[in-house]
Amino acid sequence: MATQKKMPGWIHWIFATLTVLALVPPFVIYRARYAKSTEPRVHPIPDMDNMDYYEAQSENVAFADKRAMRLPVAGTVARGELREDDHFYRGKVNGAWAQKLPAADPETKKPLLLDQALLERGRARYNIYCSPCHGYDGTGTGLVALRGRLGSEASFVAPTDLHKVGKDSPVEQPDGQMFNTITNGLRTMPPYGPQIPPRDRWAIVAYVRALQRSQAARPEDVPQDEFARKERWPRY
Repeated sequence: MATQKKMPGWIHWIFATLTVLALVPPFVIYRARYAKSTEPRVHPIPDMDNMDYYEAQSENVAFADKRAMRLPVAGTVARGELREDDHFYRGKVNGAWAQKLPAADPETKKPLLLDQALLERGRARYNIYCSPCHGYDGTGTGLVALRGRLGSEASFVAPTDLHKVGKDSPVEQPDGQMFNTITNGLRTMPPYGPQIPPRDRWAIVAYVRALQRSQAARPEDVPQDEFARKERWPRY
């Protein structure tokens, strides 16, 4: 009976070596995934991921003004901020002040309807941004105005009475001109364009028109069905 030969020892060593080597990659991957270190990891193909950079407000002698933070090129417009609709964004139609509200909001593609919701939004924004000076009723008697009158009358410029009638007065101004005043300010009034979105500025214009109408209303402006119930109106 023939005796079976034993597998040479060197084959055992080869298999053992290959097994150990096969375990090395998983171990390295596991360690790289979960180990913590203050040193950056090995990055064979950097792809410009790790680069020297300037921190905010630092100096860069490569430029004449030595500012590392470069200003945008003059006239640069951010993506989606071209704002070509003059009526909605600037209150003008064919170079003249718009006489009425825009038909739609180009940002949301929604109609700009003169309804109760728009007036309520306008009242909320007006009370936040406008009433401190112009007052809740638009007569220019807000808390800022009242406090200003306590100081020097010579240096204090009273806020405009939004119900004032006359040439170029708020009552006579086109809607687009009032929108522009809210956006860019006028005389001592600061601009609110950076704080109030365009749609809300138009809502404020609509609400101011409602305020003005309320102060100049006539009996015939009251709906007939409401006028017939005038006996139930509150008396002050």
